[in-house]
Amino acid sequence: MSGSKKRLVVLTGAGISAESGFKTFRDSGGLWETYSVEDVASVQGLARNPDLITDFYNDLRSQLEKAQPNDGHKILAELEDYFDVQIITQNVDNLHEKAGSHHVLHLHGELTKIRPMNNEYKIEDIGYRKMEHGERNSDGEIMRPHIVFFGEAVPEIMNAAKLVRSADIFAVVGSSLVVYPAAGLIHDLRGSTKNYLIDPADVEVPGWLNFRVIKDVASRGVAVMRDELLKEFA
Repeated sequence: MSGSKKRLVVLTGAGISAESGFKTFRDSGGLWETYSVEDVASVQGLARNPDLITDFYNDLRSQLEKAQPNDGHKILAELEDYFDVQIITQNVDNLHEKAGSHHVLHLHGELTKIRPMNNEYKIEDIGYRKMEHGERNSDGEIMRPHIVFFGEAVPEIMNAAKLVRSADIFAVVGSSLVVYPAAGLIHDLRGSTKNYLIDPADVEVPGWLNFRVIKDVASRGVAVMRDELLKEFA
């Protein structure tokens, strides 16, 4: 590729993680069918039963330790050789990082991190270890999973919007585009941006946005996108 690299911004959702066998929230057979949103992913649930939330995310963290990135994750990482790839993910796993992606913005938090109850910026990396019930940091503050719950602001949404506005190429991979504010990011696209939508299900996007739709799972769909982008830009 001659000259500076084109910027490829990719918004990923549960669909890309599901192929790695990592249990997601919204897919068929997903976590919402076993647990209620109110109990394990809301500010009310955190206040009502923090031990349940600690145990729930400890279990997810244990699953994540064993999960491996699939071809969708790996191809996005490999595309860094040809493009300025910026990942915006709605997922709380670290499968993009495991695959080798260097620029990953997590909209909804990260399973491998914890923070004080009332400070979303004082973040600690705990890897895959279990949180203790009532765990406190060195300052004596009670800790919680670093997850953005329903009813909370999304601290990174403005940074994500800025990335979308800067995209030469934009792709939605494995997202149903129903969770806001992440779903609203498509409204930050410039008219000149080349857009892709990769998902096996029907995903609604505004008619005025021109998307190249690849109706397939992430591992195969991202491969198709890669081949097309390299043919056009490499």
